[in-house]
Amino acid sequence: MEEAGAFAVVLEMVPAEAARRITAELTIPTISVGAGPHTDGQLLVWTDWAGLTTGRLPKFVKQYANLAEILGDAARAWTADVASGVYPGPEHSYDD
Repeated sequence: MEEAGAFAVVLEMVPAEAARRITAELTIPTISVGAGPHTDGQLLVWTDWAGLTTGRLPKFVKQYANLAEILGDAARAWTADVASGVYPGPEHSYDD
């Protein structure tokens, strides 16, 4: 691929040792998406690491937050405020 003109290679879900060997052979950058630490760069989809992806996640995903829970809580609180008449209040309205 390098000889054909590729400027980089993305290695996704490749065993770490294979990614290390590929990286050692190439002069173009290799980017890991679940291919271990021995590449030139790392990529992790932000919705995965932020906790917005639901269901089964690949082994390589590390979640740094649970935004799905936070956003769900916020949506439920907003719905309750609207239903009870707390929102919008006078402080959320413009005077004439």
